[in-house]
Amino acid sequence: MTAYLVSLTAAAAETAGKAEEAKSGGLPQFDASSFPSQIFWLVIMFGLLYWILSTFVLPKVGGMIEERRDRIADDLDTAAEFKRKAEDAEKKYNQDLADAKAKAQSIAAETREKLDSEIAEMQADADAKAEADIASAEGRIAEMKSQATAKVRDAAKETTRAVVEALIDERPTEDAIAAAMPQA
Repeated sequence: MTAYLVSLTAAAAETAGKAEEAKSGGLPQFDASSFPSQIFWLVIMFGLLYWILSTFVLPKVGGMIEERRDRIADDLDTAAEFKRKAEDAEKKYNQDLADAKAKAQSIAAETREKLDSEIAEMQADADAKAEADIASAEGRIAEMKSQATAKVRDAAKETTRAVVEALIDERPTEDAIAAAMPQA
């Protein structure tokens, strides 16, 4: 029984301690008697944090922001320079292309003129040769015609002589045959 009483007394004392603790308010930061020290440490910690941020952190962040702003400005300047160079290159390309087209057209015109003159020269040579051949052929034709006419006249004289000899049994004279032949 003593042991039972001792354990009961210990349980009662423990319950009394917990009741005393519950009566004091529970959390120490809500104890009004500790407010002045809490405010003191709050001001000290806030000041220390403000000093650390303003001395170390904010200048680094500001420097990073400024560096980033400078880098962006440099990148924009570089991009503008590249754009200007690209526009200049495009203008030069278009000018070179126009010059090349003009040169190609002038070369084509020169070549066309040269070929036209060569064709005209060749045509003139061919016309001259054709005219010479035609004149030569006309001369040969005229000669052959005159020879043929002479041969036909001779054949007609011989035929006339043979017909007259056969019809009247007399040989006609050259003058008589010439007088009987039509003059051409």
